[in-house]
Amino acid sequence: MANSARTQPGVEKEVTPVEIIDDSSALDKITLLYEQHKKTISTVATVVVVAVVGYFGYTKWYKAPGEEKAAAAMAMPQLYFQADSMNLALNGDGKNMGFVKIEKKYDGTAAGNLAHYYAGIAYLKTGDFKKAIKALSDFDGKGTLLATQANGSLGEAYMETNEYAKAIEYFKKATSDKNDILLTPLYLYHLGLAYEANKQPNDAKETFKRIRDEYPRSVHARDMDKELARLGDLD
Repeated sequence: MANSARTQPGVEKEVTPVEIIDDSSALDKITLLYEQHKKTISTVATVVVVAVVGYFGYTKWYKAPGEEKAAAAMAMPQLYFQADSMNLALNGDGKNMGFVKIEKKYDGTAAGNLAHYYAGIAYLKTGDFKKAIKALSDFDGKGTLLATQANGSLGEAYMETNEYAKAIEYFKKATSDKNDILLTPLYLYHLGLAYEANKQPNDAKETFKRIRDEYPRSVHARDMDKELARLGDLD
């Protein structure tokens, strides 16, 4: 059954849900891929987690005995995530852990923290918005490249649960970096829609004007005059 996603307050469109490729043939293909590149995948996973450790600056994570095991455990669910097999990414395949178990087993490690983020995005993609909010709220993205996406995704999840004030809060956080010419205009657009849903049309107008005036080359800027006209602002 298709999930509903908002494009404008009060207007919903049908969105084809993320394809779950949990059949045996898909599992065999991914397992084969993993076996063929096991050493490379494990090395890359470790490098990724070490990089995340650097972002966070938590030396204790790097020294944690479980960090290497946590990094290795992340490899297979990351493959499932990239293949859009969110159920396997979240819950594992019976042999390899998914993000949900990694979150708990390796809590306090960089990989465990990163698993919160992945789990939150996976839940968001599958329409489980309450769990998405919980997982993304548990993710500590301060000082990382994922902080903006995490805050923006929290805003999207709160929009889907009709908690517009909370959505506004997180979209504001996601738009705090004015120099981010890719994500800031995107989440400003979502912020404008959240204001409109929360019956704050004047704030919505000002937000849409910001996109038009401050990010004129962004993909969203081209539609801002139309959005403003829809709100009765013909200036």
